[in-house]
Amino acid sequence: MPDMEPNVPPPRRVTPLEMPAVAARDGLRFPLTRDQLVSRVREALEEDGAFNDVTTIATVRSDRRARAALVARQGGTIAGIPFALETFRMLDPKVSMRVDTEDGKRAMRGETVVYITGHARAMLSAERVALNFLMRLSGIASLTSRYVDAVRGTGVRILDTRKTTPGWRSLEKYAVRAGGGSNHRMDLASSVLIKDNHLAALDGQVEVAIKRARDLAPPATRVEIECVTVDQVAAAAAAGADIILLDNMPVELLRECVKVTARRAALEASGGVTLDNVRAIAGTGVDMISVGALTHSAPALNLALDFE
Repeated sequence: MPDMEPNVPPPRRVTPLEMPAVAARDGLRFPLTRDQLVSRVREALEEDGAFNDVTTIATVRSDRRARAALVARQGGTIAGIPFALETFRMLDPKVSMRVDTEDGKRAMRGETVVYITGHARAMLSAERVALNFLMRLSGIASLTSRYVDAVRGTGVRILDTRKTTPGWRSLEKYAVRAGGGSNHRMDLASSVLIKDNHLAALDGQVEVAIKRARDLAPPATRVEIECVTVDQVAAAAAAGADIILLDNMPVELLRECVKVTARRAALEASGGVTLDNVRAIAGTGVDMISVGALTHSAPALNLALDFE
């Protein structure tokens, strides 16, 4: 590779203190502290043997410098930029990086997401880990944005679920927010969600379940209950549920439940939701639609690092 042209301005270096900030847009906040970010990245690099990359050490001179663009091979919404920046920085503390597409922004196919100048060895050894983080989280953000686009104009919010990768929940839910979606409860301690198996343990007594939740849960705790029939929905609304989850109901039944509740409770549709039917579900008058596929089945966004 020829020497760097003197008329090419170097990319602005993103410092460690700036890294969480590049993930902030319209209230979007990266969920990890600086120390947590460093720990996650170091663990991933160690797992990949990046500190002893025998191929790169054997073939690339230690003083070799390079420029590369991290580019989108397909269009999508980006999430996970702080991971990519920290990964390259950890192997080359003097690396220079220019962020062209921040978290929560969309990249068109062929567009540069991050432009990097630094030591070639470090860039080669960091490449896969940086891409793994970014492709996974951007995949979730991109799928979420497709659902959000599909219901745009209806006023319906797209929610995630607790169907997340163990240890990755805060990050995957962050990626959902980057894609324009909203988070359901973060964990079992966040709010009450009475599911079908809870009701089975109470012989199906909707009113009893809601009353016990009101009496024993911490004050101001949101109470949600899953219902599968119109009668259950009517009982839940009468008992004062804050949210009623309408599980695996066809569109016609969803409309009936909207009429029965008469806005006494917020309604969340869930189960069997796809990009093909989400608009029709939104048109029934429900307030929210939760989609487990956002986190458990999102394909990775195709990103790559191209050396100049």
